Amino acid sequence: MSTSSNTSVAVDPVTVEIIRNGLYAVTEEMKTNLTRTAYNLIIYEALDFTVGLFTKEGDTVSIGLGLPMFIRGMSETVKAKIRHFGYENILPGDILVTNDAYTTGSHLNHFTFTMPIFHEGRLEGFTCCMAHWLDVGGTLGNVTTDIFSEGIQIPILKYQREGVVNQDLIDIIAMNVRLAERALGDLRAQITAITTGERRYVELLQRYGAEAVNASIQQIMDSSEAVARKNTLSIPDGVYEAESFMDDDGLEIGKRIPIRVKVTVSGDEMTVDLSDVSKQVRGFYNSGFTTGIACAQVAYKCLTTPTDYPVNDGSFRPLKVIMPMGTVISAERPYPMRVWMTFPMTVIDTIFKALAPAIPHRSIAGHHADLVFPNIHGISPEDGRLFIVGIGPLGGGWGAKSTEDGVSVTVCINDGDTHNSPTEQLEAKYPVLVEKYEIRRDSAGAGRHRGGLGAEMVVQALSPFTVTTRIDRVHCKPWGLEGGGDAMGNGLAVRHKGEWKTDHANAKIFNVRLERGDAYKMLSGGGGGFGSPLERDLELVAEDVREGYVSAQVAREVYKVALDAQGQVDHEGTLALRSGNAAAAAEDVAWDGQ
Repeated sequence: MSTSSNTSVAVDPVTVEIIRNGLYAVTEEMKTNLTRTAYNLIIYEALDFTVGLFTKEGDTVSIGLGLPMFIRGMSETVKAKIRHFGYENILPGDILVTNDAYTTGSHLNHFTFTMPIFHEGRLEGFTCCMAHWLDVGGTLGNVTTDIFSEGIQIPILKYQREGVVNQDLIDIIAMNVRLAERALGDLRAQITAITTGERRYVELLQRYGAEAVNASIQQIMDSSEAVARKNTLSIPDGVYEAESFMDDDGLEIGKRIPIRVKVTVSGDEMTVDLSDVSKQVRGFYNSGFTTGIACAQVAYKCLTTPTDYPVNDGSFRPLKVIMPMGTVISAERPYPMRVWMTFPMTVIDTIFKALAPAIPHRSIAGHHADLVFPNIHGISPEDGRLFIVGIGPLGGGWGAKSTEDGVSVTVCINDGDTHNSPTEQLEAKYPVLVEKYEIRRDSAGAGRHRGGLGAEMVVQALSPFTVTTRIDRVHCKPWGLEGGGDAMGNGLAVRHKGEWKTDHANAKIFNVRLERGDAYKMLSGGGGGFGSPLERDLELVAEDVREGYVSAQVAREVYKVALDAQGQVDHEGTLALRSGNAAAAAEDVAWDGQ
């Protein structure tokens, strides 16, 4: 089968802009059709998926805004499918599928479907959808130690061959998952998404011609590259390093896992060296090499082309990534991958940390860096059937910048525009009662600009179920910058028979059974502060206390701000606090927020 020529033709700027927006519109429609037809909350509410369009070589043309960490995995999966079949064996009406963790870079829950786009007999590109299936078999709840215990593995296959569905594959999948009707419902929703993309892209080709569309894509990518290079030039040349750590791998409790990065800026190019990120671990926190590359790409895009759309591979031409195989972000078979998304968040955070001394005005303090996402399963009291649900992500605090406070109760950087689980949906569909869901006071790092705040969520069992959490960044607090304070880390507590257990070594619990009336509490961390707390505007401190974001105690002890009985700034008391006259300051009445 022939492919189109790479010869570029001149396209006027108006047409390029129309096609740019057309590509974006195609991926947005793919997203819409997926969410309207999916069966599970994690897709249609949490939006744990990404859709995209790719060139015939597998390069990213447009990704529907979704999970940033799929930015590399989808493209590399398309390329792997091309290598596997060869162009001569990819035909109109084919649909290619895999959930191989070491190809996608993520866990087996991410099924990835790809469809070739043909126009006038020539292959012009691919449409793709990667989405999270709630259950793919494997062990429920426990820490997995190899890929084989994590569920069904589908190598690169044809789900559909020239329009004819492979029913044998569907039967194999159905037999290996617990909730077959839901899995197959989500499968069909993904097929809807990619066929939507194929149909709309063909319409674009028919309207403007393949040469004009391909030439426009080339110009769009070249433009993205130019912007990225220009903004890289604005970063001072140098070698920048930083380190952080993860709590543990879920097996060797308390054994810290080091995260070290080195960033080299030279002219209009950047190199991110991830060689010193920890070796792959026995517990299920590993991810594949495409995720390691994505860590560097997400950080780089945030720093150089944050508002350049559609997301495309042109943005990353000035970026080089050094990363050996066998690390926690480039794991090799058969290391486990189920919680693939957790460690990369801190890798990205640490890249920002490394560059903060060079570009403090464009950097961000550390954030809560975790999904804070429990999985529960049990038997529904209504129909006696197994239910499985992930509640979240909870959302937490992002770090402050040099010019503004961090945002509060927002999903971590990996999650892009994913949403939390609506309380009304959860309580309607599952035997749970959300007792509390509120801002976590004092969770933010103090500073001239305060970090964002985390949240606290308490969920009660209305009938017995089992809960598992895999939360990290309890001990590696979200760090402040330029004298800003660290934030609270993530946390967990469990209530049995009215008694709270709060002294967990970390925030990881596996297969803990809750009886009716028992509950678990999720605590998301805040974001680090930026600049000295003593430089914060006094009225902003008072407002934070009145809003319940900061306690009067923290206002006095950290910000050195005294409040009167009405919650207004007591300027004399504040002066006494800041001059060290503790006796005089102690006579002031600190507003308690009541």
